[in-house]
Amino acid sequence: MAKKVLFIDETHPLLVSELQTMGYHCEMFSGTSVNDILGKLHEYCGVIIRSKYSIDKEFIDKAENLEFIARAGSGMENIDLDYAASKGIHCLNSPEGNRDAVGEHTLGLLLALLNRIHASDREVRNGLWKREENRGLEIKGKTIAIIGYGNMGSAFAQRLAGFEARVIAYDKYKSGFSSGYISEASMDDVFALTDILSLHVPLNHETEYMVNDKYLNKFAKPVFLINTSRGKVVDTASLVRMLQSGKVRGAALDVLEYESLSFESLDYEDYPEPFRFLSKAENVVLTPHVAGWTVESKEKLALVLAEKIRKIKK
Repeated sequence: MAKKVLFIDETHPLLVSELQTMGYHCEMFSGTSVNDILGKLHEYCGVIIRSKYSIDKEFIDKAENLEFIARAGSGMENIDLDYAASKGIHCLNSPEGNRDAVGEHTLGLLLALLNRIHASDREVRNGLWKREENRGLEIKGKTIAIIGYGNMGSAFAQRLAGFEARVIAYDKYKSGFSSGYISEASMDDVFALTDILSLHVPLNHETEYMVNDKYLNKFAKPVFLINTSRGKVVDTASLVRMLQSGKVRGAALDVLEYESLSFESLDYEDYPEPFRFLSKAENVVLTPHVAGWTVESKEKLALVLAEKIRKIKK
């Protein structure tokens, strides 16, 4: 009998077809809560998820025949990785699949922020023709600091290569990665030199609310901040205070700490006050967690994950 894989979240159909060619039987989760499937988890050798549901200790204990948990994406914060490892379960993700999308989107956010593209677009649509007020800044000559030099951070660095900026990067867990377009740096260097700060770290106990008042006040110069990693890496209330003081010159955020809220159902007055400030600020660009969300990346995420599952197939 073919081993069964449960797709808890929707992914590209390519992943289903690839797993079927490996001999797996694929089933789609049709419930509204993981609790709906707990009693059947022992039937599956693998689960495919994105970020909608959490894989916790209870889930893992119920899935007594689980061999792998595969995340169609990069972040693994919704999986109890230590407990899964203690049970011999492979935990796979696929950041290689959307690194190019994130690199391009981050560059787009930077260009929009420095050149006020978002604000001037709204003005022109409303019949306003303000040229001096929308005078931009050039990337050339600026020092851009990348925090976290994995798939996403390195993809952004690659795309900055032609802009003649000074690009530095800090990664707590990596060294020796300096190249023709990136220089490894210490955090002291980052605080002393940065004009533009771009975050590319996972969300974990070390990075949750890492960017707060204390962190931002360490920068020698006012900085532009870009976050395409996870919303809770940045304390939004702290960011607002730094924007108000001028310590942060502008921000481009693809992710927010408030993403668990249903923005479609909330009235504007019910939004958290820091978000209401961001939504009105002319020096802030916001996108709805779509940096890695392209037509091409959806396919690549599936293919990367399929290959990793193929390598560990028992």
